[in-house]
Amino acid sequence: MEKTFADYWHGAENWITLTSGEYYPDILEDACNLYMPVLEVFGQLLGTSYSSQNLFEQISDYGNPWMRVQLCRVFHRYVSPDAPVEMTKIRTRKQQVLDTFGQEFRAIHEVQAKFNERPKRDEALCALLWEYKSRGQKGYTLTEKFFDLFQSRFPTLKIVGPKRAGQDIALGSVFDEYPNPARPVDFVVYGKNKQDVLVVGLARYDSDRGGAQEDDRTGGYKNCADEVLNYVQVRGLRTKMIFLNDGPGLLLGSMWRDYVTLEESWPGKIKVVTLRMVTERVTYEWLTA
Repeated sequence: MEKTFADYWHGAENWITLTSGEYYPDILEDACNLYMPVLEVFGQLLGTSYSSQNLFEQISDYGNPWMRVQLCRVFHRYVSPDAPVEMTKIRTRKQQVLDTFGQEFRAIHEVQAKFNERPKRDEALCALLWEYKSRGQKGYTLTEKFFDLFQSRFPTLKIVGPKRAGQDIALGSVFDEYPNPARPVDFVVYGKNKQDVLVVGLARYDSDRGGAQEDDRTGGYKNCADEVLNYVQVRGLRTKMIFLNDGPGLLLGSMWRDYVTLEESWPGKIKVVTLRMVTERVTYEWLTA
C-alpha cells in the first residue's frame, strides 16, 4: 500500500528539513553595520520635521527604495505601531495612512526625546531590523531545492513559478475562465503543453507556527484545494495538487493532523509532502495519471 502523509507521523522529525539559523548576539556586529546608516537618516529627518505627520511625508518621499522601506520600519517602531508597515511602504497610500492613523501618531517632540535617549549604536533596534532581513529566506531555499529536485527527476515535465523570490502565479493565467483569477500559487507543473496542467502547488517553510497562525494556514489551504479541484473536476482535467510544507513548525500542535485531513479530503488528488518525502511520494505515475 502506498504511504499517506499520516503514515509518516511516527518518526516525523526524520522527515523534516532543517535550515541553519543565526545566533544572538553574534549577529549584532553585522546588524549595526547594516542599519546604522538607516538610524542616521531617520535622525536627520526627525530633526527637520515639524510634526510626526511631516516626518512620515518626508520618509514616503525619500528617493532610495531600500532606505525608504527601512525608514518605514523605524517609523513603525517609534511613531505608529498601529500603522501596518506594508501599507506605509507604498507611496501611493501615503494619504490613506495619514487619514487612517495620523491622529494617533506619537507627537514629534516625544519621538525626538525617545530617539535621543537611545545610544547612537542602538543594538536593540538594529537586531529587530535584522529580523526582517532574513524573513522568507528559508522558504526561498525550500522552493529552490524542490525545483532542482523535481527537474532532475522529471526532465520531460515543465515546472514554472518563482524559484526563489518573485511574483506568485495567478491561476487566471493558468486556467480559462477560472472563477478566482487572482488566486496565487507557488508553482505549476505542465505535461504535454500549456493546456495539460498536471499540478498546482503551494510551498511554505514553517520555522515556528501554532495556534491561530496554524489554523489560518491549514484553513486557507483547504479553501484553495476545494476551489481548484472543484474547478478541474467539472472540466474533466487531470490536475492535482501538491502542498510542500517543511520545517519544525510542522511538529507543533495539530498541524500535522490538519494536513492529514487536507490530503484525505480529496483522495488521490492531493499530496502533502516535505522535501524529504518528494522522491518517495511524488511519482511520474501519480503526476500523469
